[in-house]
Amino acid sequence: MSHEFESITPAIRQGATPEQWEDPLWQLRHSFRTASQLDQALKLTDDERAALAHAGDRLAVRITPYFLSLINPADPRDPLRLQVIPRTAELLRSPEETDDPCGEEQDMKVPGLVHRYPDRVLLLCTDRCATYCRYCTRSRLVSGAGSEKLHPDLTAALAYLRQHEEVRDVLLSGGDPLLLPDARLDSILTELRRIPHIEFLRIGTRCPIMLPQRITPSLCAMLRRHAPLFLSIHCNHPAELTGRTQEALGMLVDHGLPIGSQTVLLKDINDTPDVQLKLAHRLLQCRVRPYYLYQCDPVPGSRHFRTSIETGLGIISHMRGFTSGYAVPQYVVDTPGGGKVPLNPTYLLRQTPTAAELQNYTGHRYSYPLLPPT
Repeated sequence: MSHEFESITPAIRQGATPEQWEDPLWQLRHSFRTASQLDQALKLTDDERAALAHAGDRLAVRITPYFLSLINPADPRDPLRLQVIPRTAELLRSPEETDDPCGEEQDMKVPGLVHRYPDRVLLLCTDRCATYCRYCTRSRLVSGAGSEKLHPDLTAALAYLRQHEEVRDVLLSGGDPLLLPDARLDSILTELRRIPHIEFLRIGTRCPIMLPQRITPSLCAMLRRHAPLFLSIHCNHPAELTGRTQEALGMLVDHGLPIGSQTVLLKDINDTPDVQLKLAHRLLQCRVRPYYLYQCDPVPGSRHFRTSIETGLGIISHMRGFTSGYAVPQYVVDTPGGGKVPLNPTYLLRQTPTAAELQNYTGHRYSYPLLPPT
């Protein structure tokens, strides 16, 4: 810790002691939000400076000192930099882009509660994140700068859940639920646990990546009391998985919390098989299972982030068979109002009444015998 801390530039450290640096509230209070602040920590490009003058109109800018310290200040194409520092391309709205690309509003039964799938719901419990990703699916809601305001009604959400016994799984998201104080998050989880037909809970978070200081023994102990509880972290690049983040993830796992990773496929950031393989292998080293690889949602100003579907299929095809099955995520497109649709390379080439012609990961073809029709 001491060596890593001493290597952080003074502009990013802002006079912090090692103890202050490890304080999540210090990190949040000293987050970088403006062009003038960022210019002191790294040399902004003219494009970034122009974007920062207007980006807050759609999605606020906020970068924790910790995450900013991971960015190469001399490289305008640094893959972490591209995710969190706006570019003027995000100010352009393309015809295919919509404020609510997943159609969540049509399935929002009460403020903050989305019920789309038969047995599970999404509970949006905050609109704040430690750092705002520029491709955010919910940019209309999070950060307080979007076109809509999120005002979750927990009382109404709990009443709805008590009445709908088909719901067995609740995903807490937002925003980032781990930004809530321990007592507040504990209260929400306790109320959900009192509903008999809710079997298990999930939390979607980017805190272990953006703010690993938030992961404390007291937080982990509280979360463990609500088991079975799963965490889905959002991780896009192997450079995000530092020793400090590995330490935070290890603490969660050691408290019995299973963790999966959800990655967004992003152009010029992680859209190659090599980067995705390195990310998957690093995640497994951190005891995190690669879970989903998402096609980037068409939110306003996201065209420069999005790849073709063929790019995603090509990555999965390259990964399958060339690494452990545990390392291969499921590639999905989150459709407007229709939920996630899994996409996979085609391995079934032809089928007759007696055999299926299959192609393996190397491209070789094999015949697999089928049972006779009954």
